[in-house]
Amino acid sequence: MTSPEAAAFHTTRWTRVCAAKADSDEGRGALAELCEAYYEPVVAYLRGVLREPDAAREMSHAFFAEILAGGAISGADPLRGRFRFYLLGAVRHFVASKRESDQRLRRGGGVTPVSLDAETPELPQNDRESPEAAFDRQWAITVLARAMSVLERECAKEGKTELLEHLKPSLLGEAVYGDQNAAAEKLGLSAGAARVAVHRLRSRFRHCVKQEIAGTLKDSAIIEEEMRALLAALGG
Repeated sequence: MTSPEAAAFHTTRWTRVCAAKADSDEGRGALAELCEAYYEPVVAYLRGVLREPDAAREMSHAFFAEILAGGAISGADPLRGRFRFYLLGAVRHFVASKRESDQRLRRGGGVTPVSLDAETPELPQNDRESPEAAFDRQWAITVLARAMSVLERECAKEGKTELLEHLKPSLLGEAVYGDQNAAAEKLGLSAGAARVAVHRLRSRFRHCVKQEIAGTLKDSAIIEEEMRALLAALGG
């Protein structure tokens, strides 16, 4: 069963998406939460398209300003699947509309727009990922960060903040040989007790990740599919 803290944190549930369509204070609040939750994935996608961080941020602001102005979210349909798919489609459409607008301005004269079609510079090999892959990778990072925040809240409530802080690298796959034993020593635990604590925290963290993912789906049957997509996006 989802804890009250976790439930309160899942602002991207389809119920929130539906609420975001309402012309009310609650609707505007839900919409602002959605924009905040998905800001970085959209920036990552636009950085891949524009190859310019400042331009990507500027266009992200314009994209979310349009959504916050109302109307754009109305196309989000829970029967069509995952909210991240909807959002990626929406930002693609936004870029295409901007390109079309730029082309009209070029033909008609007047203010010279910033071109979205300019030749992009050669990038280092590790930066040559598609905008869609960048979006998915940042989505995965965002999901993990939000899930970790939920786990941190739960551990703080239980007085286990220090335990989580020392063992967090083991949950995130960042620990190297000897780290867990060093953490156990700092916590005053035996190596076996530390392994048990890591196992329990890892299970809770996975649950938080699944709950966060479930919050963006209408059909809970595809949670495991999304979990695999998350690992694939992270290169795991």
